[in-house]
Amino acid sequence: MRERFGLEGKAALVVGGGQGIGEATCLVLAEAGCRVAVLDVEQSRADAVVAKIAEAGGTAIGLSGDALDDAELTALVQEADRALDGLDVLVTVVGSSGFSLILDTSFEQWDIEQKINLRYAFVAGKAFGALKAERGTPGAITFVTSVSGMMAAYRHAAYGAAKAGLIHLVKSMATEFAPLGIRVNAVAPGPIITPRLPDTQEWRDRIEASPLPLQRRGEVHEIANAVLFFSSDLSSYVTGQNLAVDGGLTAANIMSVPAKLGPREDV
Repeated sequence: MRERFGLEGKAALVVGGGQGIGEATCLVLAEAGCRVAVLDVEQSRADAVVAKIAEAGGTAIGLSGDALDDAELTALVQEADRALDGLDVLVTVVGSSGFSLILDTSFEQWDIEQKINLRYAFVAGKAFGALKAERGTPGAITFVTSVSGMMAAYRHAAYGAAKAGLIHLVKSMATEFAPLGIRVNAVAPGPIITPRLPDTQEWRDRIEASPLPLQRRGEVHEIANAVLFFSSDLSSYVTGQNLAVDGGLTAANIMSVPAKLGPREDV
């Protein structure tokens, strides 16, 4: 079954792989046959994911470091490349957001959100691309973006602008890296249950009152499966794309979709 992914024996680095979407991504890539480098700001979280992969019969290493330090992140990409004898896949999952009105957003907060959601991805992608160009081997990059980069969200301007920039970076990097044999794509999550945003009654109430067509929050493995698609041979003719995995959020018109979908009524 997993042979069709074309990932058997390949090596992947997941930046932000210690929990949530990142952890789920590490697990599905390992299940598909990848050797995985799990990079997290906390070594203990990276080691815990490595242990899960090893228990399932896979191969993984754990790395820790500051993804927001340009030089350190570049060195970590190179370290993962050496440790796994050449990277084939890069996934970046790091991201965070604050909530404030534009008039209340400080310049410092703006800069921090650009760095944690956009700049680090540029640094990681550039480091990976340089390694692949030097070696002359193909590869795949998948950035985790957000539906907030596709449409406006209240008190979310800094984060949304950074994610919109990341979506554009995907297109630019896909265009420039194509001659190197590197495909570059993105997955844009909608409302997903994560350690940072757990399943609570407040969230369930918000979803029930929303126009979200599927009327539920997504699971981390549903994002990881989309990353697997972009990392594998299943998407061999796909590059420069941003796939919304959002329960239909970006497809719905708030004025035309009922807050809660009931049974079909034939008239």
